[in-house]
Amino acid sequence: MKRVYSNLSFAAAFSIAFVACQQNDILTESSTSGNPHSSAREASANTVPNELLIKFKNGVSSSKKDEILEKLGAKLKEKILTKMMEKAGDNEGVTLVELPMAAFEALSKTKDFDEIEYAEPNYIYTHDAASNDPYFTNGSLWGMSSANQYGSQAATAWAAGNTGSSTVYIGIIDEGYMYTHEDLAANAGVNPFEIAGNGIDDDGNGLRDDVYGWDFDGNNSSVFDGVGDDHGTHVAGTIGGVGGNGKGVAGVTWNVKMLGAKFLGSRGGTTANAIKAVDYFTGLKLKGLNIVATNNSWGGGGFSQALQDAIERANTAGVLFICAAGNSSSNNDAVANYPSNYPNSNIIAVASITSAGGLSSFSSYGATKVDIGAPGSAITSTVPVGSKRNVTSGYASYSGTSMATPHVAGAAALYAASHAGASAADIKNAILNSSTPTSSLAGKCVTGGRLNVSTF
Repeated sequence: MKRVYSNLSFAAAFSIAFVACQQNDILTESSTSGNPHSSAREASANTVPNELLIKFKNGVSSSKKDEILEKLGAKLKEKILTKMMEKAGDNEGVTLVELPMAAFEALSKTKDFDEIEYAEPNYIYTHDAASNDPYFTNGSLWGMSSANQYGSQAATAWAAGNTGSSTVYIGIIDEGYMYTHEDLAANAGVNPFEIAGNGIDDDGNGLRDDVYGWDFDGNNSSVFDGVGDDHGTHVAGTIGGVGGNGKGVAGVTWNVKMLGAKFLGSRGGTTANAIKAVDYFTGLKLKGLNIVATNNSWGGGGFSQALQDAIERANTAGVLFICAAGNSSSNNDAVANYPSNYPNSNIIAVASITSAGGLSSFSSYGATKVDIGAPGSAITSTVPVGSKRNVTSGYASYSGTSMATPHVAGAAALYAASHAGASAADIKNAILNSSTPTSSLAGKCVTGGRLNVSTF
C-alpha cells in the first residue's frame, strides 16, 4: 500500500528509498464466491502460495484428520492452538498445511469433507503507513497541533495536564519498533511477567524471554531487527513519542508503555502470525496487564474467520482493535477491506485526512465501515536510520492510513490515562462522540468527523 517518504534527519541528512507496498493481483479465480464476506478485493489478495488454514470440527479423530490431509496431498506445517483459543473453549485450533496445488484450487477440494468447519488461504498483509520538541515547535507535527484546526488537538489536552500515564499499555502489531530510539526508550514497555535473559518461559505463554514483546515472523524475542523496521517505529512515535524532552517529536500521549508483536517481515505478514499476535496481547491483558488497545496499521487479504475469532477474543478481554481503513481510495462499504471491515465491536477503523482537512487522496472510506478520520498525510515521526550494523535515531515524514491509525491508538491511551477503569466500549464511545464534524468526511465515515482529543 502507498506510503510517501520525505527525509527529516535531526542530526544529519539521510536517505530513505520510496517504497510502494501494493497488493499484486492473483490471477487464480477465488473459490470463496459463496461466502457472503467475499469481495473483489479478496479474490485478488496476496496469499502464501500453496498454504491453507484448516479448521476441523470438534471431535474429529486424529486418524480421520490424517486421512483427509492425505487425500488433499497436504503436509502439516503448524498446529496453531494459542492459550487464548483454549481459554475460549477451542481445543482444536487451526491447522496450517502445505499443498501441492494453489491455495484457491485446494479450497474447492476441502468442501468435499464434512469434517472441515472451514478452510481459508493464509493471506499476506502489508502496511497500510506545550511541547519543546523541535518538530512540534517548528510546526511539523500538525497532527498534534491546536494551531491547525484539523489536527488531533492533542496540544490542548497536554496544556490541561493530560499527558498520559505509564500504567497504560498499547500493543503494536506491525513490524518491530526501535524501543531504544532516543524518543521512544522512556516509553518502551516490558512484559512484567517475564524475566529477561533466563531462557525460561516465566509467564507460561509458550514464549521464552518475550520481554519487549515477540517476533512472530522470525519466531524469536528480537522485536527490533534494524532499519527495515521503520514502519513500526514510525507508528510508535505517533502513539507515544516522549514529549517535553527537547528531542524530535511528541506522540499523542507523552507517557505510555508500548509493547511490540512483530508479524510483518520483509515480505509482509500472514494470517497465521496475525492470529498469534492478536492473541499474544489478549493473553497479557488477561494476566492483568493494562493493555487498552492494539494498533493495526496493516491490511490486505480477504475474509478470515480465524482472524475475526482472534479479534473477538480480544474484544471479550476488553482490548480495542484500532486499524487502518486502507489506502485503496475506495469505498469499504462496497468493496470490503480487512481487517477494518470485520464486524467486531472493539474495532475502530480510521481514515486519513490532510492538514487542510481533506480526505487524503489515497484513503479508503465508508459511511458504515469506517469510523473516524485522523491526520495521515505528511506525518513526522520516529524511524531508525543507518545500516544494520550502525542504527541510530532518526525522523521522517510518511503518509498513509497507517499514520492516521496511531493517532487514534494514542487517543485511546490518553483517555484511559485520565479515566481509570474505563472499559473498551467507554473509550471507543469517547473517541467517536468527541469527533469534530468535517465536510470531507460527511457521508464517508460513521461519525462524519475527525479525531479531537482536546477534552480527554
